[in-house]
Amino acid sequence: MQHWSLHRLGYRWLLPLLTLLVSGCATVQAPQGNQVKIAPNTVVTLPTPAQLGYSLTASQLITATWQQTSHQLPVQLQVTPQALALAGFSSWGSRILSLDYTHQHITTYVMPGLGSTLPEPKQVLFNMMLTLWPLEAWQQPLQQIGWQLQQTPYQRQLIDNNGAIVAKIDYQDLNRLTGTITFTHYQPDYTITIKTLHYQRQ
Repeated sequence: MQHWSLHRLGYRWLLPLLTLLVSGCATVQAPQGNQVKIAPNTVVTLPTPAQLGYSLTASQLITATWQQTSHQLPVQLQVTPQALALAGFSSWGSRILSLDYTHQHITTYVMPGLGSTLPEPKQVLFNMMLTLWPLEAWQQPLQQIGWQLQQTPYQRQLIDNNGAIVAKIDYQDLNRLTGTITFTHYQPDYTITIKTLHYQRQ
């Protein structure tokens, strides 16, 4: 397993991978407020932090695999009914990206010099919320763009407005904060695993 290293320019893999679920397109107008690009000419409005249904503090490890190469990103997540904070760190502990989501507004930070190689924090947030927020929180935002999220106890499928399966999320445990979450994106073909190392839920 390889760990992120600025000195080895290891961040270049992140742009195709951790644009994380669905890559955006330069021709679509930049989303505003709490909207995120999920396909060419398609943006979705994110659920609110309160729609998670509980307060959460979690340490997670994201591992992305593409073309038989794997890399890792430690992430800290904190959610209250009023706000959400997300931060990603390098292997030596420096904060390299972060995001704050409150009052339907998202503020992001990327370490200077890494803006062209790191994933957009909004895309990291979109994937995180797609795996953890309840199905009911996603129904209306996705219906507004003709997409849907289908769910069984151990799996979710994100389906676009043409009926194509864009991504699949597999859960190892019914409690999604235990076990490994495997996130498969079909075009391009890459896999992300999310492992919660420690959490407190209230």
